[in-house]
Amino acid sequence: MTTMFQSTEPATDAVLWSGAPGDVDAEVAIVRAGWVEWAARPLTVRVETLRRFANTVRTRAEPFADLIARETGKPMWEARTEVDSVIAKIDISVAAYADRTPQRRMDGAMGARVAVRHKPHGVMVVLGPFNFPAHLPNGHIVPALIAGNGVLFKPSEKTPAVGAYLVDCLHAAGVPQTVVRCVQGGPATGRALAAHAGIDGLLFTGSAAAGTALHRQFADTPHKMLALELGGNNPLVVWDTPDIYSAAVIAVQSAYLSAGQRCTAARRMIVRDGAHAPLIDQIGRLIDRIIVDGPHAVPAPFMGPVIDNAAADRVQEAFLDLILAGGRAIKQLIRPEPDRPFLTPALIDVTAIAERPDEEIFGPVLQVIRVADFDAAIAEANATRFGLSASLVSGTPELYDRFWANTRAGVVNWNRPTNGAPSKAPFGGVGLSGNHRPTAYYAADYCAYPVVSSEAEQPRASLGIGLRDA
Repeated sequence: MTTMFQSTEPATDAVLWSGAPGDVDAEVAIVRAGWVEWAARPLTVRVETLRRFANTVRTRAEPFADLIARETGKPMWEARTEVDSVIAKIDISVAAYADRTPQRRMDGAMGARVAVRHKPHGVMVVLGPFNFPAHLPNGHIVPALIAGNGVLFKPSEKTPAVGAYLVDCLHAAGVPQTVVRCVQGGPATGRALAAHAGIDGLLFTGSAAAGTALHRQFADTPHKMLALELGGNNPLVVWDTPDIYSAAVIAVQSAYLSAGQRCTAARRMIVRDGAHAPLIDQIGRLIDRIIVDGPHAVPAPFMGPVIDNAAADRVQEAFLDLILAGGRAIKQLIRPEPDRPFLTPALIDVTAIAERPDEEIFGPVLQVIRVADFDAAIAEANATRFGLSASLVSGTPELYDRFWANTRAGVVNWNRPTNGAPSKAPFGGVGLSGNHRPTAYYAADYCAYPVVSSEAEQPRASLGIGLRDA
């Protein structure tokens, strides 16, 4: 008997989508049979098809944003920004493919030439997250299709409607239904796709725990591509800045955008002990003004709910654990409606906790850590198994030079939020934040592999040593 599943709107609990998990074997067989024809098409044809996809999304932008907002709970202004990112990804990916995988020709021996070209891997699985259910999987899907791969996309089971809509836009633009497929399902479907003998690689965005499990699973298949973009316990260091208000705004943007459900969100704010009070006071004032509401509320909210009640429960439990361990709440984490996943932004001083948990609390919680000097601030920033994003707010260039040189992270910012990562640059982390397969502009690197050829128009060969006289 097929088990149905559904997604509900976090803000209202209304059922938005329902369906059955996909047939993994059948879906893999379809793309296995269809991707070769797609790969054989000229690159210009594949690119033109993806440009039509951008136009399709552009014509459907408002209903697409509305669907994202309803299924994730994020405000409409943020959902519209996500749709814009989906559209912008095409030109960025085309430029990145040309830049990262160009054809090269060099002179070889005896009049031959050496050519370097790239081939697609074949059938790629994309496992998408719920926090950016269109933009983040699109960042894998588009580069994979440009390179000539076939794609099996499993959306998060929390955002199946957005996933289905994204693939429908691809089909409407002319990407064959045998080349990209939406495979709905929960964790069991994801595990089945990852373990399937008919795939050539897997591109994943999600939690470090799931990424670690995938890394173990792929240990016996080194011939398959595995690209992991995972989470972070990201530090924001605020040090000797004269503009306290701007520093507070950067802290709020870093910690609370998307209700804290960003892998690059600041989880820890590190400050100079004894000079921190004005900053904490200003952040508290901003928190008091933040509107938390449904996606279509008027006035527009700064943030909506977290994805569901189970996620809200986990954030509340993590916050309570910090309190019980010795943390001091500056702004309490409040859940105004017990049966809805709305949470207010929380600020907590955890300096007194001797063994601070190195975890990604995926919600609107910012931990304050007070230290004595800048060396201690850098050490605290690096006191994590993760290494995705880090940011310094300071008016001193010399401090930034030290911070950049000594902070272990894939994104290191100065006087910008931790979640300020441009799509025209590579995006990835170290430690538990990834496996050295950065995405965004560098996604082309894991979507195709280089092939080196020594070529000559006519055979010319001779043996000059090691032969008896004729």
